[in-house]
Amino acid sequence: MEGVEAVRLTDRARGIEVVIAPSLGNNAWQMRVRGEDIFWKPYTSLAELKARPAQGGNPFLAPWANRLDGEAYFANGKKYLLNPALGNFRRDQNGRPIHGLLVYSSLWEVTEVRADGKGAWTTSRLEFFRYPDLMAQFPFAHVLWMTHRLSGGELEVRLRVDNLAREPMPLSLGFHPYFRLTDALRDEWQVHVPARERVVLSPELLPTGERQPAGLPDPLLLSGTHLDDVFTGLVRDGSGRAEFWVRGKKQKISVLFGPKYPVAVIYAPKGRSFICFEPMTAVTNAFNLAHTGRYPELQSVPPGGRWEESFWIRPEGF
Repeated sequence: MEGVEAVRLTDRARGIEVVIAPSLGNNAWQMRVRGEDIFWKPYTSLAELKARPAQGGNPFLAPWANRLDGEAYFANGKKYLLNPALGNFRRDQNGRPIHGLLVYSSLWEVTEVRADGKGAWTTSRLEFFRYPDLMAQFPFAHVLWMTHRLSGGELEVRLRVDNLAREPMPLSLGFHPYFRLTDALRDEWQVHVPARERVVLSPELLPTGERQPAGLPDPLLLSGTHLDDVFTGLVRDGSGRAEFWVRGKKQKISVLFGPKYPVAVIYAPKGRSFICFEPMTAVTNAFNLAHTGRYPELQSVPPGGRWEESFWIRPEGF
């Protein structure tokens, strides 16, 4: 597709089409619902994304999501240093390492593309342990598996982490999907945030270790609102899912977090026609916060163990 390998999943009955680009970070680049793309992105083609990488669609953030507070992190009581000379991580506006190593990775391998009477799906694998430049920055041998499944009018993104190391592997990863509505202006969008707590952030958007009540109206009108916030204490239904949504006049996009995504980052800057509901395994800078005792909830994968979780994207009213 446009000179870039892509996998297309189709639900003809509901008019939904999803395009995944394995060689560009395994990004679910496009999700069209009756002709309307619910993912925002800065380009109109995969060729442009390949030529000038920039975030859009549904980027995957690993082995750390969001910011670290410096060029080092702690895991299992040990300090690990990043190597800037390798040139394989990005920095935020304050020079902090951000969003890990895999946002635009070409190392994903498609292992399965299938369909049946219930839906269509594709699975890709990234064998992190095979790449010295990755292991130099995060020395935990592991394999990532990602399955995109289009079924019943919604897209499930399922992630699996197999820890091949002989030590626990800390988890601070997530996704950064960009969503858009087309039947209302951004300032008319209404948002539902099922969270009890907001993480207190420094001016550089790093958690202080404190939390406060979320304190948001329900629904929240985006007019005059800028969000770049971290939320915890998610409110869940009987199946353990937490449902975030954005709604226009008729259009609505819901993002449902599975139980092992206990953290949400919401990014909705003023003047931009998108909102991000970001499923996260941990708060920003979780490795270093956990080391200082300010984030005891950090998840890890035991030696030889496996972690799996999903989130779902459900469009309505298109």
